[in-house]
Amino acid sequence: MKKLIYTLGMLLFVATTTAQTVVDFIVNSPDHTQLASLIVAAELDDDLSGDGPFTVFAPTDAAFANVPEETLNALAADPTGELVHVLLYHVVSGEALASSLNDGDAIATLLGPDVNVSIMGMGMETSVMINNATVTGPDNVSPTNGVVHVINAVMLPPTVVDIAVNSGIHNTLVDAATAAGLVETLSGPGPFTIFAPTDDAFAALGEAAVAELLEDPTGALSNILLYHGLLGQVLAGDLSDGDTFATVLGPDVTITIDGDGNVFVNDAQIITTNILASNGVVHVIDAVITPPTVVDIAVNSEVHTTLVTAVTEAGLVNTLNGEGPFTVFAPTDDAFAALGEDAVAELLEDPTGALSDILTYHVVPGYALAGDLSDGDTFATVLGPDVTITIGGDGNVMVNDAQVIITDILASNGVVHVIDAVLTPTTVVDEAILFEGTSIFPNPTSDKLYVALTGVEQTSLTVMDTAGRILIEDQVTGSFALDVNDLVTGTYFLRLTKGNLSEVKQFIVK
Repeated sequence: MKKLIYTLGMLLFVATTTAQTVVDFIVNSPDHTQLASLIVAAELDDDLSGDGPFTVFAPTDAAFANVPEETLNALAADPTGELVHVLLYHVVSGEALASSLNDGDAIATLLGPDVNVSIMGMGMETSVMINNATVTGPDNVSPTNGVVHVINAVMLPPTVVDIAVNSGIHNTLVDAATAAGLVETLSGPGPFTIFAPTDDAFAALGEAAVAELLEDPTGALSNILLYHGLLGQVLAGDLSDGDTFATVLGPDVTITIDGDGNVFVNDAQIITTNILASNGVVHVIDAVITPPTVVDIAVNSEVHTTLVTAVTEAGLVNTLNGEGPFTVFAPTDDAFAALGEDAVAELLEDPTGALSDILTYHVVPGYALAGDLSDGDTFATVLGPDVTITIGGDGNVMVNDAQVIITDILASNGVVHVIDAVLTPTTVVDEAILFEGTSIFPNPTSDKLYVALTGVEQTSLTVMDTAGRILIEDQVTGSFALDVNDLVTGTYFLRLTKGNLSEVKQFIVK
């Protein structure tokens, strides 16, 4: 009887000591002291002692010794952040025995991104690799919640940048992100959602266009790349037809899902979805999406057809498609209609005169977002005269006598606020009397700009670029010749002022 009790006791002892979890195996292993301490620091010991089952790819102490000290210190400094990401990248849900692994398998980790299986050799010479780590101790089975495979290297989870680098079809995107100085940012914690154009997508722009972008890496190129990124992780299952998402650049992208289930971001089709990274997700797209300018916003609006016609007739499209930034107060079609057909027709008959003056009176150099506006603010327009902001007790925002009805439509080169009336410069009638007969020629010019003035003795002269920067200031008498040799090719504004009255002429240096 005593012998039976002793035997049962020994069996119970053996069962108790062998019924260990994957965490127990790691904690009790003399080769995994570093991994054990990191699991505890990351507060994953309780989770990995749960029901599971789990498959753990367990790097040895020797594997951790090959990791740069600064990397280990950074992980230790963020135990419940980046360290958790690294550890969860070593864990798979379910029990994946060596016999169930096949060459080329991609297995989703608890972090999200896959690890890839490579099997080389045959029989006793077979070698199993998980990413770049070799499995040196397979199938350490835990009776309670899974299996542990010992590996000889620490696997660092891929970032959205790593996914692009390793894809084989995003070489131009990687070169562009590197040139724009965005690699470090996109390797950060995020999370980011990246719409990643393929090499073919960039090639469709043409070699000249790509070369031009690469020549301005922190300007136009950076803007385009930031327009392909969202803050936060947006998976394919989160997308619905008509959704809009604010990009890192600012302007929205729009999701369209057609009748066949094809998903588009703006005009680019998403051809591969949900490539998970440690710091977000990558969706592959078949075209480069370009951020809208303030002109594009008006062109794509159903209520700004008259404004677009006016800007085109006045020759301001190229200027307003420029670098800026510009703040545009954009009158609706109804606002122009309120002027009357005859008045609009008369303006269109003088596109580089009165019409140009009125349009440039709706543009302020720089960003003036709604949150930056205060009651009584005045802003100098590209034309010259100020516009005044009034905020009523009900919160309505007025610019002069026009109400701002939609605010903060962001563009790559500024911001658009929609208004319900056309703004007219208060000095337009007096200007016509004061500067009657003023003309400038030749326009465009490359050397001198001749300004013919009649009936005016002395006038203040100011030359501004399209961003509102003052380049030349002078006092002139009568007609004169302006030397423009020091001005680079582009569009400029010549403002003539006497007292409170002014006139602005647009000219081009070629």
